Amino acid sequence: MTQESADAPVAEETPSRHPGWALVLISVAQLMVILDATITNIALPYIGRDLDISQANLTWIVTGYALAFGGLLLLGGRLGDLYGRRKIFMTGLTIFAIASLLGGLATNEALLLSARGLQGFGAALASPAALALIYTTFPPGPKRNRAFAIYAAMSGVGAAVGLILGGYLTGLNGVAGIEMSGWRLTFLINVPIGLAAAFLAPRVLTESESHPGELDVPGAITGTLGLLSVVFGLSRAGNEAYGWSDPQTVFPLVAAVLLLASFIAIEQRAEHPLLPLRILKDRTRAASFAAMMVAPAAMFAMFFFLSLFIQQIVGYSPLRAGFAFLPFSFGIVFGAGLASNLVNRIDPRFLAGTGTLLASGGLFGFSRLAIDDSPAAVLEAVLAGGSAGQDVSYLTSILPFVLLMALGMGMVFVPLTLTAVHRVPAHDSGIGSGVLNTAQQVGGALGLATLSTVALHFTQNRSAEIGPEIGQAFAAAGVDPQQPVSDNVLTLGEVVGFQSSFTAGATSAFLAGSAMMLLASAIIWTQLRIKHHELATDGAETPAGVV
Repeated sequence: MTQESADAPVAEETPSRHPGWALVLISVAQLMVILDATITNIALPYIGRDLDISQANLTWIVTGYALAFGGLLLLGGRLGDLYGRRKIFMTGLTIFAIASLLGGLATNEALLLSARGLQGFGAALASPAALALIYTTFPPGPKRNRAFAIYAAMSGVGAAVGLILGGYLTGLNGVAGIEMSGWRLTFLINVPIGLAAAFLAPRVLTESESHPGELDVPGAITGTLGLLSVVFGLSRAGNEAYGWSDPQTVFPLVAAVLLLASFIAIEQRAEHPLLPLRILKDRTRAASFAAMMVAPAAMFAMFFFLSLFIQQIVGYSPLRAGFAFLPFSFGIVFGAGLASNLVNRIDPRFLAGTGTLLASGGLFGFSRLAIDDSPAAVLEAVLAGGSAGQDVSYLTSILPFVLLMALGMGMVFVPLTLTAVHRVPAHDSGIGSGVLNTAQQVGGALGLATLSTVALHFTQNRSAEIGPEIGQAFAAAGVDPQQPVSDNVLTLGEVVGFQSSFTAGATSAFLAGSAMMLLASAIIWTQLRIKHHELATDGAETPAGVV
């Protein structure tokens, strides 16, 4: 690193005249972007029925968004640095709103999937710009800590709110006297919010200095294609229909390694690199990025497996399942607020380290979920109109660990967000934010793929183990296993087989997630050495090689 880079100022923008409103606007936009990753999950069966989309292609409604979002974050972050963060923030929100309108009015599969990809592109522009705008709007110290606490809470709350809102909107038959399928509202709700946020941005946000003409095109191409390949390959790996050995998994992951290796080589030689490698050479930031890749991976996987468990095993309706996660929103807000107050007096290592231990405990608690999943008991429950886990108590078996997980993640997000962008020069804050967001998205895909593999392994083992018992249970009850249930989509035998085996896979995935959270904790306790008083100021970036 040159001395000029090392001494680069870390705060060069004029603060907003309306910092409170600026934070509200940024937080609402971030909430909209994050919740859109889950808001369509509950609506998938209805979308498939209305647009005649196959079960295999339905997954692309979720994957397409994650693919564009995760793959384009680095490019979005750097575009904000070069052409103005407010401008890119507004552009991203506008694209997101237009894409949401197209998705809500889609009449066929191709248009809907294209709209989801376009939504992901808009989110990739807006999200890193939002984080960078907080960094440059609020001075270091308590004000910035509180702003990051709210931002971090929105990141955690978004997934839970998406499930609740998706369940509610999907159940509607129209709005304002206009009849339409409820799933369309999960898209259309973004349109007024996104356009209003883009309209208000120039009134409350200050524009950053732009540096047009410096975009690293070779780096942008190799970096973007590399990340797209990573997210695509990991999404395929986590899909039961493909797995880790399928060519559609292996080829993208191999291509990703080659493309990202080329990307690093290009960045080392580029005069104006897309990702200045000095961003990664600081020990504090490297540890923060690594921990923020691992910890949210376990959290997002928790949402996936727990939502399946409480709907398909406990028997909750989609809307009730969404509300089951509502305490998570309150818990993470409380944890984030607690961390923002304590980070001025306690080193980030202790806060985030404790948070990961609490979250690991929550995941371990989920791994102890137990039901009577013997085929005879499951068949009896299903024939009576219930489900295998209908006797599971939400208050004693689920809620305590939801709250423990939420409190822990709130204590993780705030200090690690602060340390991840600490001492990043203002002209690099967009790409610094992009790296942080990319770590979370790629980590989420990796976590889901890894834990899905774990769950599938133990589910298949359980299925093989109980195969003879299922036949005996049906014979004893005198019931035909081919009898259709679930709106004629599944047979009774398939339902009993699933409910007799899923819990074994899900609890194993929770246990593996608990171990992943302990790995994040180990990274934090051993590598995150920055002191709390250092976060109260933006010093010059440490030259490369100095830690």
